[in-house]
Amino acid sequence: MSETDVTSASVKSPAPKVGLGLSALTAIVVGSMIGSGIFALPSQMAMSAAPGPLLIGWAITGVGMLMLAFVFQTLAERKPDVDGGVYGYAKAGFGNYIGFTSAFGYWASAWMGNVAYLVLLFATVGNFFPAFKGGTTFPAIIGASILLWVVHFMTLRGVQTAAAVNTIVTIAKVVPIIAFIVIALIGFKMGLFTADFWGKATEIDGAPLGDTVAQVKNMMLITVWVFIGIEGAAVYSSRANNRKDVGKATVIGFLGVLALLLLVNFLSYGLMKQAEIAGLDDPSMAGLMKQQVGSWGATFISVGLIVSLLGALIAWVMLCAEIMQIPANEQVMPAFLAKTNAAGSPTGALWLTNGCIQAMLIYTLFNDSGYTKLVLLATSLILLPYLWSAAYQVLLAARGETYGNGQGRTRDLVIGVIALIYAIWLVYAGGVEYLLTGALFYLIGSVLFVWARRERKLPIFTPVEWAIFGVVAVAGVWALISILNGNLSV
Repeated sequence: MSETDVTSASVKSPAPKVGLGLSALTAIVVGSMIGSGIFALPSQMAMSAAPGPLLIGWAITGVGMLMLAFVFQTLAERKPDVDGGVYGYAKAGFGNYIGFTSAFGYWASAWMGNVAYLVLLFATVGNFFPAFKGGTTFPAIIGASILLWVVHFMTLRGVQTAAAVNTIVTIAKVVPIIAFIVIALIGFKMGLFTADFWGKATEIDGAPLGDTVAQVKNMMLITVWVFIGIEGAAVYSSRANNRKDVGKATVIGFLGVLALLLLVNFLSYGLMKQAEIAGLDDPSMAGLMKQQVGSWGATFISVGLIVSLLGALIAWVMLCAEIMQIPANEQVMPAFLAKTNAAGSPTGALWLTNGCIQAMLIYTLFNDSGYTKLVLLATSLILLPYLWSAAYQVLLAARGETYGNGQGRTRDLVIGVIALIYAIWLVYAGGVEYLLTGALFYLIGSVLFVWARRERKLPIFTPVEWAIFGVVAVAGVWALISILNGNLSV
């Protein structure tokens, strides 16, 4: 069977047009971005930076992520034939294996993030039922597993059903965040906010915050975590009623979430001393609310977080499946991941995704993989997919491809370069530990790529891809040796 025959066979699998509109696409972006991060943001940021460095860090993040939002908007309009967002752009620009690593990294980041969501969800439920306290007790893992498979079977009923539920939950989760912002505005004290503006005197657990550059660098991965999901509409580009809605949903979702994040983060510094905020248990927003209005406030925020996590879980299970199905239709992932049911849900991708989540949930019973550690690992795995998308826009603009009269080419080139520099900075800020861990994930995941190419009787790698795989293999083996020696923890 030829490669064309295989493609046709894959595309003919039952996958009815779902037709997601602007509101549903925007809800996917917002629902994906607002999960757990914003509710834990006050303490996580307080552990890393004072208000001054925080302003600098948010400025860098805001500009960088806005440029990425513009990248996804531009690529969705200029390359409407490319499906799969971060996967499609990486493959179109840099070949099959880079496309695979982008899809796999995104997928691994997404399901790892879902594990973090489930752990925090049941840790929050533990505030009401002590048996779940911490989120990794045996009852908590049982509860998380049941919830996981409920979402799994709901998604099997169709992406449109899951998207409709996600829209309702997204609206519900924003209400407690806005309530917190209103109360924080009332209780804000400028004296607390400016007390140690640059963090020169503040110590967290007996350790100084460091200089301004160190504080900015320390907060960067956390800011990326709260923005993961910005590409959600682009991933669903093939299911959009109108491709232009993909770009609109990305920018609208980003700007709305950015406003909420900035208000929550900076207003928190005017409610309590920074060291006290850093010492709050997650969700730290609940601790701040309790300090302002009493126990009912903490309960209100905790319930809001549970709703938020449920919504994020639904959104990310959908994204996990979508990002695996599209490459499978293009001989980059094994064929079983392209299978869909009568409702158009990618069954193979869903079973693999949620099977991995289940395995990691069980792993957390025996390993100290808390929420923050899972968050940082999930964040590090998504950095390269962002980088390849930005690089693809730079490539298009530099070549003049899709720019018939050159109009807008300079603007898009500048946007792409800024987004690319930001993505490179994020990889640096993530540090060697997470870069090596990511390489190990990519090395293990490459089995899927080899499987896909073998089953279609296609060449596995081009000469350039062999060189890239060699770098991934060396870094992955180095990571494995470091883990076995105890020098690197996962």
